[in-house]
Amino acid sequence: MKWKTTFLKAAVFFIGIIVLVLCIFLVPWMAEEMAKTYPKYAYLKVPVLLGVYLTMIPFFLALYQSAKLLSYIEKKIPFTERTVAALRHIKYYGIAIMVCDVLGLLFLFSQDAVQPGVFLLGFSVIFGSIVISVFAAILQELIRSALAIKEENDLTV
Repeated sequence: MKWKTTFLKAAVFFIGIIVLVLCIFLVPWMAEEMAKTYPKYAYLKVPVLLGVYLTMIPFFLALYQSAKLLSYIEKKIPFTERTVAALRHIKYYGIAIMVCDVLGLLFLFSQDAVQPGVFLLGFSVIFGSIVISVFAAILQELIRSALAIKEENDLTV
C-alpha cells in the first residue's frame, strides 16, 4: 500500500510542479502572444492573467489537501475526521475553481472575446472541477458513514 500512496504523492507533487512552471512561463507568454495576435483584445491580457492566477490558488490548496489525504491513508488512519475535513476542503476548492472559471467565461462573453478554443478549455476546467467536487462529496459522506459505524461498534464493545 505504501508504494501506491507514494506514487500518488509523487504524482500530486509533479502535477503541482508542472502547473506552477506553466503558470510562471507559458501562461504569460501565451497572454503576450494573444495580445499581439489579437490587438483588439489586448486590454484583456491583465484581467485574464489575474483570473488564471486567482484560479490557481484553490488548485494548489486542493493539491495540498490531496497530499494530506494520502498521508492519512499511508499512516493507516483513513477513517478520521481529518480525512472528512480534507475531502470537504477539496470539494470547496473544486467549487471555487468552477466559480472562478464561470465568472471568467461570463466576463469574456460580456467583452465578446470568447473564441471556441477558449470556451472549450474553460468548459473542460468547469466540468472537471464539478466532477472532482462531486466525487469528493461522495467520498466525504462515505467516510462519514464509516466513522458512524466505527463509533457505533466501539460503543457496542
